[in-house]
Amino acid sequence: ILRSVQKKLPLMALSMTMAESFKELDTESSLGKALEMGCCIQSSLAKILAEFEITLEHDVLQPLNKLSEEEELPIILKRKKTLQKLISDWSTIKSRLNQAAKSSSNSSGAGAGPGTSSAANKLEILKEEEEEVKRKVEQCKDEYMADLYHFSTKEDSYASYFIRLLEIQAQYHRQSLGSLDSALAELKESHSQTEPSFAADTPAAGYYGVPLETHLKSLGREIALPIEACVMMLLASGIREEVGSAPHPHTTLLPKLQYPTPLPSSPHPQGLFRLAAGALKSYLRELPQPLMTFELYNEWVKVASLKDIDSRVQSLQDTCSRLPRENYNNLRYLIKFLAKRAEHQELNKMTPSNIAIVLGPNLLWTQQSTGDPVQLDLASVSSIQVVSVVEALIQNADTLFPGEIDFNVSGMFTPPANSGPGKAAPVEEPSPEPPPASTPALL
Repeated sequence: ILRSVQKKLPLMALSMTMAESFKELDTESSLGKALEMGCCIQSSLAKILAEFEITLEHDVLQPLNKLSEEEELPIILKRKKTLQKLISDWSTIKSRLNQAAKSSSNSSGAGAGPGTSSAANKLEILKEEEEEVKRKVEQCKDEYMADLYHFSTKEDSYASYFIRLLEIQAQYHRQSLGSLDSALAELKESHSQTEPSFAADTPAAGYYGVPLETHLKSLGREIALPIEACVMMLLASGIREEVGSAPHPHTTLLPKLQYPTPLPSSPHPQGLFRLAAGALKSYLRELPQPLMTFELYNEWVKVASLKDIDSRVQSLQDTCSRLPRENYNNLRYLIKFLAKRAEHQELNKMTPSNIAIVLGPNLLWTQQSTGDPVQLDLASVSSIQVVSVVEALIQNADTLFPGEIDFNVSGMFTPPANSGPGKAAPVEEPSPEPPPASTPALL
């Protein structure tokens, strides 16, 4: 019975769904562990709920149902209904009796005759009926009061059913809360062992939404992990081709960074490309401050208004040099990669302009985010200027950021196996030329 009830509960359906989901995940990942623990706890909660419903049915609902349908209560209710009917009949007969008495009195005043005798006979009959109904009322009332008295002697017994109801509910909630507290403590302990420790004011949801400086410092990195991971995914999809042909061996990393669902074991390259691109855009947009910073927003916008190419490049160099070291390093890494993709724009359709349109708004935006129409109009105009600046950065990447880059900067990724047509393996950086004197040195 317990299993039958348990299977029908929504909690059990949720447990089974979680079980199917975590089978597709790395069992050592935080999401995999959370789903596995969630599956177990939902199954446990379903069992506790099933036990509660069975006990409730046996100890409370069945006795109360028997009381309401089989024992004293139905008899009492029936007796009450009969008494009400008799009282109504008695009232009707008394009204008729009073009317007949008046008619008999009027007939007597008018003198003797056939009508007088008939009225008197009718009055006597009504008196007899009234006495009979009165007797039935008194008898039914006595029986009704006796039933009520007998019922009241069992009042404590009946009240105990409702006390038992509260006891069962309290036990159910205690067991459920105990299971949840135990599971939460175990899950949090397991989760804390796999998650990097950020500062107290750092969001706890992975690497997304974490300040760039905090993220790099906590992991001892030069390039943000989501940026490097996404770039390596995009490299695996092919630089020259619009869609590559071989999945990257580390395709499971991105779901751990951001996405709640696992990649298939052999993802389609186009799907891999879209996933990596989407994850990169999300990471950049969820930074508390854009990679190109709020402080330099006006400087970047001024660059967009310059028509002279030499003046624009010089202004770009000056503005880049004013970026914080962490932002400069990551912007350089990203722009060099985007420029490499743009080298094969005839094949992959990714011109500097197209890339800037897609990625630009995620690299720089205004600090104001109100819904005021004027602010929205200004944001729309500024987004065009931002696209123009990012396009210029890509077009002049070699001038602004001289030298080659090893995109696998951390060494934790496996580069694409073959660097033939359609592939572009990262190139080792042969000591790049240093940026201008005022530019922060690379780590």
